[in-house]
Formats: sequence, C-alpha cells, structure tokens
Amino acid sequence: MRRILLTPGPLTTSEATRRAMLTDWGSREPDFIALTEELRQRLLAVANGDESHVAVPLQGSGTFVVEAAIATLIGPKAKLLVLINGAYGERIAAIGRRYGRDVETLVWPEDAAVEPARVAEALAADPAITHVAMIHVETTTGLLNPLPEVAEVVRSAGRRLILDAMASFGALPIDLSTTPIACVLASSNKGLEGTPGLGFAIIDRALLEQAQDVSPSLSLDLHAQWRGFEANGQWRFTPPVQVVAALVEALRQLEAEGGPSARLARYQANFNVLVGGMSRLGYPLYLDPALQAPIIATFRPPLGRPFDFEALYAALAARGFIIYPGKLTREPSFRIGCIGAVKPEDFRRLIDAMSALNSASPATVA
Repeated sequence: MRRILLTPGPLTTSEATRRAMLTDWGSREPDFIALTEELRQRLLAVANGDESHVAVPLQGSGTFVVEAAIATLIGPKAKLLVLINGAYGERIAAIGRRYGRDVETLVWPEDAAVEPARVAEALAADPAITHVAMIHVETTTGLLNPLPEVAEVVRSAGRRLILDAMASFGALPIDLSTTPIACVLASSNKGLEGTPGLGFAIIDRALLEQAQDVSPSLSLDLHAQWRGFEANGQWRFTPPVQVVAALVEALRQLEAEGGPSARLARYQANFNVLVGGMSRLGYPLYLDPALQAPIIATFRPPLGRPFDFEALYAALAARGFIIYPGKLTREPSFRIGCIGAVKPEDFRRLIDAMSALNSASPATVA
C-alpha cells in the first residue's frame, strides 16, 4: 500500500527522488563537488537571487539552519525583532534569547496575519532594532503572512529582513530581485519535495561578508560554511550525501514541472479538493480563507459531535494516509498537508476514506 504523508514535512517524495539516494558518494570526489555546486545554483535560481545572494546549505533540519542564521547574522550589538503568530515565530525568539541576543517581539493571535503598520510603528519607536524575522507560512495553522508589504516596511526603515520560508519555498513566490529580503531560510523536505536532513540559507552576499567570526558556534557558522564552499566546493563537515543527491533530483523535477508557479497550482488544486470535501463532512477550516496558504490546512473538529484524533489518525494510517495533530494553543484541531509529490486524486481518495469512517463510526472518529 502506498503511504501518503499529508504533513508539513517529511512528506511524500517521488520515486525518482528516492532512487537518487541509492548511489554512494565520497564527499570530496569531483562528481559530488559538482553536485553541491548544482544544488547551490538551483536554490538561488528558485528565488531569483543569482545577482545578489549566495546559497549556503547546512546539514540538519530546518531549525538547524534557522539557528545558524541567528547565530551568524545577529551579532552581540544587533537587535532582532521577531514577528510572531504561531509556534515557529516563538521558536526564532527562543533561539535568539538562547544565544544571549537582544530580542524584541510583536505578537498576533494564531488566526491573524502580521500587520505591516504595527511593524512600521515598532521600527520607528526603536532605532536599536537592526533585523526583523518573520515566518512566511506559519505551519502552526497554514497562515500566509504578507511578505511584500512587510519587506517594504523593513526596507524603508533601513533594517534587514530574515524570512523563514520553510513551508513556502519552491511554491509561493519569493523573488529576491524585487523583494528586499536579506536572508531566506528553508529546508529540503517541504515544498522542494526532497528528503529530510538539509537546511539552507540564501543570504545577501554583502551581509554575509560582514559576518566573519560573529557566530559563537563552530558547526553552525554560515560565514565559515560559505567560505569553505567558495574555497574548494567542499562541505566543512561530513555532508548528507544521499540527501544532497535527492534534493538536486527534486530541484530538477521542480524545473521540469514548470517552476514554483506550476507547483503552487498543483498544491492549490490539492487544497481545493481537501477543503471542499472536509467542509461537506462537517470539518470547518480554522482560518479565514483570505489568510490561508495552500500548504497545510488546520481543521476544527465537527461541531456538536464527539471527536477522537488518535482514533482518526490510526484509522487513516491503516488506509495509507498520515495526517498531523494540531498545534493550536487555544482549542482542539488537526492538520492536513497539501504539499509533496501528491495530486488532487490522492485527496479525493482521502475524502472517500474520511467519509467511510464517518459512516462506520461517527461517534468515535468524527
């Protein structure tokens, strides 16, 4: 039975991506060095950052590269403003504080988008702030924050924007030639449809050049990692060679599909099938549709009916569908991802399975 991972990552990968992991690579052999260079160039191309930015991959999960970016770019004399409307914004603030950095926060409810006007007011009121961090798609709920508007506010105030694009990169538009973003952070196992184990930062070259010896970490120093790539094309420490190979193959597939706009169209079609079917079954979408990205959807339990998420999870897993628990702090919920190597027909089968479960045991599962 084919397993469908309907989560924010790890997620369902294509057979070609999995097959790319079957080769063993030496980390210092010329073919792998060339593969790493292709990886870096393809990542830049996705965000149209070839002229201004550099791509710095790093071993580990997305959180590893977020921590590396904070450690490398936020020096002891800098001040970071974190825009928070979910768990992942909270995580960035926690990382900054763990490093002893000066961190300020602006907080919104989990069902509200970041407000550019409030950001502008905060920057005007505190000239010590040097950097602003925001989550593009907050996967606590699936909420899309207003990137172009916030980026312009930050640029106008003469500050630098760090964007956590874990859930959006490869699908939602990010154009570094037109949108002022100092650093974009993402990982291999979400919209790029690679496998877990690699994060990456796409950083303004001029900013990164100023970051020598800023990081208190040896292994999470993105400036040192970048200088290593520039010097000889090699990773400073043992790279996840199969993950790199899989991600390069996934990036080739992204290009063949038609790029981020085509991938977004597929994800939107997945989302439309999912939300339409869930609505018919009595599961309301948590967010206002105007705030929702077609990446992951958060659903409330059916109103007035018993609901057991663990029972629902187990029943769907037995049918080959893996969903995600909720991450809301205020009320029960669960999440279903729309990304990965999945198509609308997979979501029609999911809705059929949900419908069958509702009919078979409505008191337990729904």
